[in-house]
Amino acid sequence: MIPFPIDCQEAEVRFGEVLALPRTSLQVAPSESVAIMGPSGSGKSTLLSCIQGLIPPTSGIVMVLGQDQALATKVQRSDLRRRRMGLIQQNPDLLPEFSTVENVAFPLLFDGMKRADAVKRAKESLARVDLAHRSNADVRTLSGGEAQRVAVARALIHPDVALLIADEPTAALDAENAYLVTSLLTSEATRHDAALILATHDRSVASLCSRTVRISREHETL
Repeated sequence: MIPFPIDCQEAEVRFGEVLALPRTSLQVAPSESVAIMGPSGSGKSTLLSCIQGLIPPTSGIVMVLGQDQALATKVQRSDLRRRRMGLIQQNPDLLPEFSTVENVAFPLLFDGMKRADAVKRAKESLARVDLAHRSNADVRTLSGGEAQRVAVARALIHPDVALLIADEPTAALDAENAYLVTSLLTSEATRHDAALILATHDRSVASLCSRTVRISREHETL
């Protein structure tokens, strides 16, 4: 078992003279939910991109599920992201040409799972977010809260998911739906024994996580 799905040690990102992520050390354990807070431009999204393997750290170490993201190949980073991570963003990015259940099943279909098996697993995932009755719906008819819950179901669809990464997942939602989506994320992370890291500006959202850390350019370490 990997002790810390996320283990960042003195990680920093610079683009030329621009400091995109101040020096950051952070560990997140399995089943733990950590809210990342800080003003706009402080580096929250850059940190999440580093963890996903989309941006390499300029210095320091970013270990994710036992893999050093700076040393891993592009294929290794992509495989880890696709099979072991679930991503939830502010925009659910649902595919309008597919039904709700097909959107949730898409990652498994992309990996080559038989359609019947992928759809069955997708329906089970939708049931856990209380949307079984919307399985065959046109995603364009979903409310904002429903669409984000579909995104949560999709993020959890892979059987090997061990890390959930949420970048401002409730920014476009009202208070009731923000509470519902965040509660789903934290409870499902616990159920899967997965780590959850969530960037937010909302203190009420952050309060639902196990702990909150803040990125600050004055204090470069979390």
